[in-house]
Amino acid sequence: MHGRGVFGGQVISQGLVSATSCVDDAYKLHSMHCYFLLSASAAIPIIYSVERDRDGRSYATRTVKAIQNGRTIFVLVCSFQRPEPDQPSYECPMPPNVPDPDKCELLEAYYEEMLRQENIRPSYKEYAASYIHERRRSPIAVKSAGIIESSDGGIVILYWFKAKNIPKYDPSFQKCILSYMSDLLFIGNVRRTLVQKGHLDKGTPLAMVTSLDHTIWFYDDEFDCGDWLLYVVESPRARSGRGVVLGRLYTRSGTLVAITAQEGVSRQDVAKASGGAKAKL
Repeated sequence: MHGRGVFGGQVISQGLVSATSCVDDAYKLHSMHCYFLLSASAAIPIIYSVERDRDGRSYATRTVKAIQNGRTIFVLVCSFQRPEPDQPSYECPMPPNVPDPDKCELLEAYYEEMLRQENIRPSYKEYAASYIHERRRSPIAVKSAGIIESSDGGIVILYWFKAKNIPKYDPSFQKCILSYMSDLLFIGNVRRTLVQKGHLDKGTPLAMVTSLDHTIWFYDDEFDCGDWLLYVVESPRARSGRGVVLGRLYTRSGTLVAITAQEGVSRQDVAKASGGAKAKL
């Protein structure tokens, strides 16, 4: 929310559409890694340049650069594979006892309830109204499915995601949509984990939260972003103004379709928190 430029998931998904259009249909996207270099302006067109790095018998690789005002703002490397369906497989199961999406509320419902409360602080009221407006305009519906504790004592945050009112796209485009979705409510879970672990007061915002990189590994071609997908997110480490989040995306039936990772700036204004002069960010 209130990002400094174009939403990162949008740039990722557009970059993947560009790369996919430059690869033979026999190859399927299986992984991507990208870096966000500069904030992008929504008022200026973004040009995506695709380099054909490799076309092998089993794998093909493409590099995509997003350019705005003559500067490279984003770099993505993605790999495509000829499917090998006869190979052995396994998957980490979906967490147990996850509430069905039909029993979960949309995220905006929480803030709508907040606005109905009496004596709400003006700053909270403004934030809630802005968030409700943003969620209603978003092409992605999101529901909170709760917080659980992992076996190693970590915090695992659960969301249901779904693209609103989309047709049945082919698998290659579904992956581009999932890439867009995967950047929603992701790096922000570093702060949420800091709060849950007692390292940050609930009402204390971070001075800066922004993505540095993003990785996705795809392990299934048969999923529909128009149906609910469960996002299982945890943040194993935060230090030195950075934090990392890991995610798994499941279909409602429990198939693990993609694994994600992201590191980002998660910076507190230390001087302000200690009562000193404001630090330079």
